[in-house]
Amino acid sequence: MRLFTDGAARGNPGPAGLGLVIEDSAGQRLWGGCRFIGTSTNNQAEYLALIEGLQRVGEWHPDKLEVYLDSLLVVEQMRGHYRVKAVELKPLHRQARALLAGFPDASIAHVRRENNRGADAMANKAIDEYRPAANG
Repeated sequence: MRLFTDGAARGNPGPAGLGLVIEDSAGQRLWGGCRFIGTSTNNQAEYLALIEGLQRVGEWHPDKLEVYLDSLLVVEQMRGHYRVKAVELKPLHRQARALLAGFPDASIAHVRRENNRGADAMANKAIDEYRPAANG
């Protein structure tokens, strides 16, 4: 299976959303979704998208999982090539690593934004469709 995730924040921090696309090994879309996550930084949104995506794809119990993100920082932190310095990202990183470790054969890779259009569109849709409740 393939999991594409993206987190987006308008402003840093600002209104944020996450987008997820799950495909089979042939590239057929099995599921896509998005969620508004409130105020977040871009990096927090990226991690929250990864966590939610790993939880969702876990429902399929795939033998092999390929995860794709357009956040080079998150990919390199997940691979252990970059340290997680930001205090607010450390618990998200730990949670994502634990979830990824639960798959028997999993890889994580960076993709250019144009190769992550489905998840990117879903993340932006979550922000665009969010409407704060009217006061009073």
